[in-house]
Amino acid sequence: MCPGVPAVMSTLLANINAFYAHTTASTNVSASDRFAASNFGKERFVKLLDQLHNSLRIDLSMYRNNFPASSKERLQDLKSTVDLLTSITFFRMKVQELQSPPRASQVVRDCVKACLNSTYDYIFNNCQELYSRQYQPTGDVNKEECPPEEQGPSIKNLDFWPKLITLIVSIIEEDRNSYTPVLNQFPQELNVGKVCAEVMWIQFSQDMKYAVEEHEKHRLCKSADYMNLHFKVKWLYNEYVKDLPAFKGVVPEYPTWFLQFVLQWLDENEDVSMEFMHGALERDKKDGFQQTSEHALFSCSVVDVFTQLNQSFEIIKKLDCPDPKIMAHYSRRFAKTIAKVLLQYSAILKKSFPSYCDKEKIPCVLMNNVQQLRVQLEKMFESMGAKQMDSEASDILNELQVKLNNVLDELSSTFANTFQSRIDECTRQMASLLYQIKGPVNANSRNLVEADSDNVLRPLMDFLDGNLMLFASVCEKTVLKRVLKELWRIVMNSLEKTIVLPQSNDTFGTIFSAAKDLGQLSKLKDHMSGEAKSLTPKQCAVMDVALDTIKQYFHAGGNGLKKAFLEKSSELSSLRHALSLYTQTTDTLIKTFVTTQHAQGSGVDNPVGEVSIQIDLFTHPGTGEHKVTVKVVAANDLKWQTSGMFRPFVEVTMIGPHLSDKKRKFTTKSKNNSWAPKFNETFHFILGNEDGPECYELQVCVKDYCFGRADRVVGIAVIQLRDVAQRASCACWCPLGTQVHMDDTGLTVMRILSQRSGDEVAKEFVKLKSETRSAEEGR
Repeated sequence: MCPGVPAVMSTLLANINAFYAHTTASTNVSASDRFAASNFGKERFVKLLDQLHNSLRIDLSMYRNNFPASSKERLQDLKSTVDLLTSITFFRMKVQELQSPPRASQVVRDCVKACLNSTYDYIFNNCQELYSRQYQPTGDVNKEECPPEEQGPSIKNLDFWPKLITLIVSIIEEDRNSYTPVLNQFPQELNVGKVCAEVMWIQFSQDMKYAVEEHEKHRLCKSADYMNLHFKVKWLYNEYVKDLPAFKGVVPEYPTWFLQFVLQWLDENEDVSMEFMHGALERDKKDGFQQTSEHALFSCSVVDVFTQLNQSFEIIKKLDCPDPKIMAHYSRRFAKTIAKVLLQYSAILKKSFPSYCDKEKIPCVLMNNVQQLRVQLEKMFESMGAKQMDSEASDILNELQVKLNNVLDELSSTFANTFQSRIDECTRQMASLLYQIKGPVNANSRNLVEADSDNVLRPLMDFLDGNLMLFASVCEKTVLKRVLKELWRIVMNSLEKTIVLPQSNDTFGTIFSAAKDLGQLSKLKDHMSGEAKSLTPKQCAVMDVALDTIKQYFHAGGNGLKKAFLEKSSELSSLRHALSLYTQTTDTLIKTFVTTQHAQGSGVDNPVGEVSIQIDLFTHPGTGEHKVTVKVVAANDLKWQTSGMFRPFVEVTMIGPHLSDKKRKFTTKSKNNSWAPKFNETFHFILGNEDGPECYELQVCVKDYCFGRADRVVGIAVIQLRDVAQRASCACWCPLGTQVHMDDTGLTVMRILSQRSGDEVAKEFVKLKSETRSAEEGR
């Protein structure tokens, strides 16, 4: 149509509509009846309107060509064309009274979509040429001249797609700014700019998805190129599509198209991160692991490593992935990268750490580095979503935090152990000073005990003062506390081994000479080679005060270890328990052992035989004395190999308090070459009336009699009289084990009694409880 014609036709048809549709006061004849009564060729008029309607639809379906945005006149014609289409619809409804003629808004919407579909096809098929013509200067020497067959997308590069996105955006913007204000007759039903964005995105999505699938098969481009395209697609969606009614609240599909390429980029990024970490650590090593600043106690490699990791994650964050499932894939993969980089970093530090332990500050800086890894990891955990993060990714990072914590514990232990020999030397000097202290303990000697304690502690305190001041200035607080815990452990153990339960090399040391793998009894052997020393009550009191002083020193007024940790530490408890037992009599210690060691022979997994015992317990009604009758009936299934004659016999020993002046041991006669010997021998033990049966136990030991040398132990069983007391009589088969089992209390009693070389009862008790099955001949 010529310019201005649609407006004239629209006005004309509007007047015709008004003539027929508006009834007057003088007549109630309907518009359709009035039109039917006309004699100007109404059938031909209706036919002309139908032809006009189709013509207008064709024009609107190519509105971008027929009504270019650059011409104001044509834009006005576009508006008039829609008005004319609306008038035709009105005529059909009001004058012809058709039941459901096509709504003008829907017709225009369909025409707009048809135009946009053809527009998309056109820019897709001519993308390179259109982009070159519109966005590259005419005289540009780098202007690309693409042959027709290369106008479309290629699997060799991604150049096509950013150009297509640019053209799509130009069309959406043109529809927004030029056509939407013109086609405003249906504000609730039609927004050309939004329809344009919707149609373009739907068409683009289909082509982009197919192209990405093809690229995934060949992967001829760099992962960074795919990432850049991903960002452009994300921008297009967020800028023009995200808020459209059809897409609002719907998780978009585009992140799934690029998932494999993002994961590929993360794989490559892991290699880059590892290489960067090694370089940062090497530079840090050359610089001598210097602190980054006065207040930052760690070195620069930690900062460098996390700067690189944070930059990588920022790229992932900027993808602004709207699909939680896809984001979970990214988080899991990146969490594995973090774990690999930090574990490798800490492994390198751990391997080289011992070589720096003789340096003054470097070990502390390296431990600070690991602690800073943990701090920065926590921050990264928060930035990755914390509790909202994918559970698998969260588990990876939590496990990593635990592993780094263990590394820090290992480094702290390694560092503290380098002071072991110096601390041992300090405690030996303390022991020398302590053993010089004489005299009794009474109420008037309290001040003297405190003075003696200060004097005894001087070697240790001099050492700790010189080192802990340095640690406090160069260690982060968390690291300092770990080092203090390790030093506390070493100091307590050294005090126990050197002073409270010192080593001895008297006859008790030979008890274990034949035993190679004694399990827990090996602890006892460790404390039985050296000079025997026994503390006096006053020396024990001095040690009690010394322990309180050491505890306060490590607490440091709240700046060091917590009081609760110090009080509950097993090392201090063990030391105090040993001191509390130290001044007790041999009878009291043996009573403590019997009443606390309830599992010495129970639960034998691999018995080496069994012995049949019958026990009768009688208490005199007048004197209260206890008499125990023990009948050794037989032994059975004795597991023993020997090249000579096997002559088994049974040794029965009563263990408990107040037996120093009583018969404590009986033995049966030996039997020749019998692995199931019958004995049927009865023995009587008198216990006295000082303690009840629950304070006594029987130790039954089957031995192989050897003439001219020590008898060899076959197996051991322990029967506690408290299990017999209620029934007064008991007959049972007891499994024979290879040795006696005991807990820490039992070991402490053994170690104290092992120092009492002049006490025959103590020597006999330690020998009994230290016996273990002898090596068999031929084994």
